Parts: sequence; C-alpha cells; structure tokens
Amino acid sequence: MGRIKSVLLASTLLVSSTVSAMADVNVVASIKPVHSLVSAVMEGVGEPGLIIEGAESPHNYALKPSQAKMLESAKVVFWIGHELEAFLEKPLETIGANAKAVELIDAHDLVKLKFREGGAFDDHDHDHDHDKKAKAGHDDHDHDHDHDKKAKAGHDDHDHDHDHDKKAKAGHDDHDHDHDHDKKAKAGHDDHDHDHDHDKEAKAGHDGHAHGEFDAHIWLDPANAKAMVHEIEETLAAADPENASKYKANAEKVTAKLDALVTEVSADLKPVHDKGFIVFHDAYQYFEKRFDVTAAGSITISPEVMPGAERVTEIRAKVQELGATCVFAEPQFEPKLVSTVTEGTQAKSGVIDPLGATLTSGPDMYFQLIRNMATSIKTCLSEAS
Repeated sequence: MGRIKSVLLASTLLVSSTVSAMADVNVVASIKPVHSLVSAVMEGVGEPGLIIEGAESPHNYALKPSQAKMLESAKVVFWIGHELEAFLEKPLETIGANAKAVELIDAHDLVKLKFREGGAFDDHDHDHDHDKKAKAGHDDHDHDHDHDKKAKAGHDDHDHDHDHDKKAKAGHDDHDHDHDHDKKAKAGHDDHDHDHDHDKEAKAGHDGHAHGEFDAHIWLDPANAKAMVHEIEETLAAADPENASKYKANAEKVTAKLDALVTEVSADLKPVHDKGFIVFHDAYQYFEKRFDVTAAGSITISPEVMPGAERVTEIRAKVQELGATCVFAEPQFEPKLVSTVTEGTQAKSGVIDPLGATLTSGPDMYFQLIRNMATSIKTCLSEAS
C-alpha cells in the first residue's frame, strides 16, 4: 500500500506540475502560417486557437460566432495586420478589446517590400477597365477619406482602411489595405492607381493591392518568419512570465530550423532560378527574393474577380513571350482564370498555396508550406523545360 500511495502521490505531483506549467493565457492566431509559428513557440506550454482554417481567404472572410467567442476570451491575438485580415479590425476593437493584438507586420527586424509595378505587374489596384471612370473626373487616389483620425490612433505606417470591414466581407483580395489614405497616397504612392469608382467595386471583390504601401505576404520569407517568431516570443513572455524561459528556448529552436529551411530550399530551387513563371496574383515576391526565383507577372490583382479581356490578352502575351513556362493557380480562388490565360500557349500549369489550405495546422505546418511551394515551382518549371 505504501508503494501504491507513493506512486499515486508522484503522479499527482507530476500532473500538478504540468498544469502549473501550462500557459495562463488564451492565445489566438489569424491564419495558419501565423498559427504554426505561434504553436512552435508555445510547444509544451499550450496551444493557440486558429481563426481561418481550410482554403478560405483572409480577405473576404466573415467571422463566425464561435470565433467571435474565441476573440472575446483571448488575452493575446497574433495577426499580420490591417493590410491582410481587414475582417479582424472591427472585432478586435470591440469583442476583442481586452486582448493584446499584435500586428506581426510591425515586428522589429522584419523586412517589408513595396508592391512592384511595371510590365505584367502594373495596375495594382486598377480596375482593368477603368479609363472611362477616370474620365468622370476621379482622382487617381479616390480613396475613402475617413482615414486621418484613425491614422492618428497609431496605424499610419500601414495605410490601412479603418472603415472597410463590411467591404472586406464582400470579397476583398489578399491585400485589403487602406481605402482611406488620400493624404499618404499624395505623399508618394501614385503608382498604385486605384479604381476610380472604388466603393462599388470593393463590394464586388476588388483587390487591395493598391490600398497600402507594403505587400502583406511577409511570412513567405523564412527570414521574416524569424522576426515574427522573436516578436511572438517576447509577447508571450510578457503575457505569461512563468513560462518565459520555455518560450525563449522554443523560439531559439524554431529560428535554427528556419535557417536550415532557407539553406535547403535555396539549394532545391537553384536549378530553376532563371526560369520565369506566372502567378495567380502578385503575392510571392518575399518568397521569390529569398530563394532567387522570379515571377514574370500575375494573372490578376483581384483574385475574386475575373480580369477583363485586355488583362487576359496581356498576360497571355507574356506567357507566349516566355515560351514554355508555368502558370500557377491557388486553391483559394477561381482556377478557371489559369486555363483562360494558358489557352493556345505551351504553358504548363501548377498550384501554389501560400496559406497551406490542405495542411494540418500545428508547429510543423509552416515548414511544410514553404517546402510544398518550392516543390510545386520546381516540378512545374522542370517539366516545362
């Protein structure tokens, strides 16, 4: 009996120790890549909640009641920022007001890239049939002018739309940026000419590439993922000091794995680094710059809306110019655009998934995401050679 009591006591102490070590903080992440990095830093301590699962896009997402409840009880929320998950802005100001909301696009040491313009990448926020609207007298930056007072609240760096939640739910693309930054647009963002009757088209799924200065797909560069991990670790340590040493150790482990990932994927893509390809929408420049591959253009800037005939002709000409190349679809958006663009060309087709729609969420998901993207690009480009 004495031995049995000792075993039971030891088990009880172990359970108590485990419980006390668990995070005393409810943590929520917006998208699967962010959730994966947060999960890796929290490994052995707790598990974060995830808002967007599956193949849904963060740009036209509508919060569900269960997710609203998740935000209501959260102590920390990690998201990319206004540029990407516009649907979260209002909920974080209301039901999630008690949580610390961390915009990872602001992580220190993170490198942000401006939207690229020129060639098959221009018209970043044009309606591709907007000349007649321009003639109606609209300014090139006919944004919603409701931005100034909220910009003063601390969001100036991102030129986000602080009044477009309902538009985001109506189908905004991956870069739901500020529709309200007229002042900043005049300060040097003229290259991102916006649709001159923009409110109506926003509701129809108009893209957000021109509604902010920076591309929000920051996680597609593992070096940026390292900066995000550091921000995550610091935030969790401050919110849950009891487990600070564990968060720090996990962050160091993840950082080393990210360095190894860069080395691995760089070597894997080296044989195809000089082969151009067409992407569904311009979301991959962080990945391209890190791994020395080059997208020659994008089919659309507004993934939820079919491009006009002029845009399709332009991209098809680019595909012809490149010869036997690849055109990549995305699981989040309408794939028929790819077949429309490649019709009558020698181009191969493939799929790149920047969000990991079919991957199992968790600490390993991010690494699988980057590897899968590399495999898709290498396989298609090799076949097209």
